[in-house]
Amino acid sequence: MTEEVAAKRLKTSPPLIGTHNGHFHADEALAVYLLRLLPTYDPSTLLRTRDPALLSACHTVVDVGGEYSPSTNLYDHHQRTFTTTFPNHGTKLSSAGLVYMHFGKPIIALRTGLPEDSPEVSLLYEKLYSDFVEALDAHDNGISVYDTKEVEKAGLTKRFHDGGVSLGSLVNDLNYDWDEDPHQVLPAGNGEGKESHVAKTAEQLQAEEDKRFLKASSLMGTTFLRKLQYYHTAWLPARNIVQAAYKSRFQHDPSGAIIVLTGGGVPWKDHLYNFEAEDGNNDAPKVLYVLYPEGPQDGAKWRVQCVSVTRDSFESRRPLREEWRGVRDEELSGKTGIPGCVFVHASGFIGGNATREGALEMARRSMAD
Repeated sequence: MTEEVAAKRLKTSPPLIGTHNGHFHADEALAVYLLRLLPTYDPSTLLRTRDPALLSACHTVVDVGGEYSPSTNLYDHHQRTFTTTFPNHGTKLSSAGLVYMHFGKPIIALRTGLPEDSPEVSLLYEKLYSDFVEALDAHDNGISVYDTKEVEKAGLTKRFHDGGVSLGSLVNDLNYDWDEDPHQVLPAGNGEGKESHVAKTAEQLQAEEDKRFLKASSLMGTTFLRKLQYYHTAWLPARNIVQAAYKSRFQHDPSGAIIVLTGGGVPWKDHLYNFEAEDGNNDAPKVLYVLYPEGPQDGAKWRVQCVSVTRDSFESRRPLREEWRGVRDEELSGKTGIPGCVFVHASGFIGGNATREGALEMARRSMAD
C-alpha cells in the first residue's frame, strides 16, 4: 500500500469502515460492531463493497482485501499465508478474532471502567475470547470442535440432532434465502390512477442488504455486551468467593472434597476447575460436591450439587446415591436417615435439604458410597 493511500485512509472523517457486500457472516458482523464501540469510530460510516478502489479509501477494512496489516488498519484473514491465532490458543482467527485481539482490552476497559492494564481486564479478555469469540473464529474458518478423524476412529456418533442453532446460524438467517428475489420490482403510480412497476436500483438493493447486515451486527454486538456485563458483574466477583471456599474446603470435611459457598449459588464452575488446575497437584483430592443456599435470606434451603467430570460434561465425578434419585421430602428423609431432605434429581447431579447440616451430610454419605 502506498503512503498516499494510507494517508487517505487516515484522513477520512468520520472514519469509514469497509467490509464486503453480499452474503455476510457472524465474524464481520461482530468485528464492525466492536470497532464502533471505540471512540475512534464513534461516529463512523460503513461501506460494504468488494471494489478495491473504494476499499482503499476506507479508514479500516475488515474481512476483505486479502491483507492483514494492523498499522494500516487492514484485518482480513482469507489470504493463504494467514495463520495468526489468539495468544495461547490454536484456532486461526477470523475478522472477529483479529479485531478483538487488537481492541478487546480497550473495549473492556471502556465498558467496565477498569484500568486497561489491570489483572481483571486480562481475565475478562481471555474469558470472552475463550467462551465467545473463539467459536466464531472456528466457525468461519471451518474448524470443528473435535478432530473429525479421531471421532471416526473412535466410532462415535451423535445421539440426537442438535439443530445447528448457533449465533452463526442466526446471522445466516438474516441473509436473503436462496429463493428470495431481492430484485423484485417496486409499485409506482403513473399519474393516471394506474399502477406500473419499476425495478429496484443497484443503490436500493445494496441499501436493503446493508440493513440486514446491520441487524446481524446488532445481534452479535449486543450479545457480546451482555456476555461482558455478566462476566464483569457476576462471574468476576464470584472468583474471590470461590477461591476462599476452595482454600477452606478442609474445614468442612477432612477429604477436602466438599466446598461450601455461604453467599448463595454464585457462578462457581469455571473458577473451581481453574483453581484445581492451578494447584498443579494431580494427587490432590478433587472437589466432588458444592453446597450453597438457595437464596440470601435467613432460613433458605440448601443445595448439594455434584461437580461434573469436566467443565462441559453432564457426567458427575460422584453423583448422589442411586437409591435416593427421583425421591422427595419425607420419603427421601426416610431413605437417607437425614432429616429435612427435599429432593434428589433423577440423574443424581443435585439435591436439596432444609439445612446446611443436612446438605453436608447428604454429600458425606454419597462420598462414602
